[in-house]
Amino acid sequence: VNKEITPFGGLSLFFKMLAKCHFEEHVMQSGLPLQGSNRGYKPIQLILGLFAGVWCGASCFGHLDVVRYDAALCDLLGWERGADHRAYQRYLNKFSQAVNQRVFGNLFRCFFSELKFDNYTLDFDSTVMVREGSQEGAAKGYNPKRPGRLSHHPLLAFVSDVRMIANYWLRPGNPSASTNYLSFLEDTLSKLEGKRVGLVRMDSGFFAKEILDYLEMKGLHYIIACRFNNRIKYSLTHERKWIELTDGLEISETIYQANGWEKPRRIVMVRQEIEKRPKAAGKQIKQLELFEDEQDFGKYRYSCFVTDLDLPAKIVYDSYRGRADSENRIKELKNDFSIDDFVTNN
Repeated sequence: VNKEITPFGGLSLFFKMLAKCHFEEHVMQSGLPLQGSNRGYKPIQLILGLFAGVWCGASCFGHLDVVRYDAALCDLLGWERGADHRAYQRYLNKFSQAVNQRVFGNLFRCFFSELKFDNYTLDFDSTVMVREGSQEGAAKGYNPKRPGRLSHHPLLAFVSDVRMIANYWLRPGNPSASTNYLSFLEDTLSKLEGKRVGLVRMDSGFFAKEILDYLEMKGLHYIIACRFNNRIKYSLTHERKWIELTDGLEISETIYQANGWEKPRRIVMVRQEIEKRPKAAGKQIKQLELFEDEQDFGKYRYSCFVTDLDLPAKIVYDSYRGRADSENRIKELKNDFSIDDFVTNN
């Protein structure tokens, strides 16, 4: 045909949605860094171009040229010409940590203020991003897939009810999951300003006295997976009052006080028989260091959760299982938006 065509015409729906949400107005009021030259591309064009490039499959800055050389897509967006990939790099170099906090703090608050729904379930998790070369902040840390490689270890918060990301901090690869967590939680709550958080869920990487004390001080209800030590293992394997929920799945609860805790806390315990539930989640306890002859522990997988909720143990367990959906958000970030592929030299 004698007209320009593009395989990415479906993006028009995405940009119509952004226009209806007054996205450009919110972004320009968020405190974006300005261009130093009159010849520079407008910041909003670079941001929308980045969006379009990623939605078209870009996984590095060089791939963003797919937008520049697609004349029909540029016409669709109302641009005379698209930006070169180096223009994106130059502009993103203007973002410092302080600018990030200002811009994204304003955008997150604006976004969540528009949601009428309240009383959120807040999930926290971390993930590993393997890095090649020498990128700033990359360090050797826990890396199950490629041990010894440099990585980043970002900390993320999710609003489970609306399947949205509430906060994101990029960190070096060598801190533990709970490093800087309290500051991260404060920052997350500030982004959810005016919204109520009814429940906080975390995995065992956040099982720490400081975190439990802080959540209770803030009046936030929580369910946190326990990190196994010998005392918890002993409680699990010597519990006698198990209730069968379904074939191969049993639940119980106890009161546990770790060394250094000022008070005991409620622990919900779950065990699943491996033979009947081969894909069961949890940890297999083959033997205890001091009590290895007590019985055969190896036929079960165990999980336990510390909580301040007064709900029945089954409801606590079912509520925690919903936290697994946060893994889908992480997969979306990596597989759909290439968050671990873009170079982060600084």
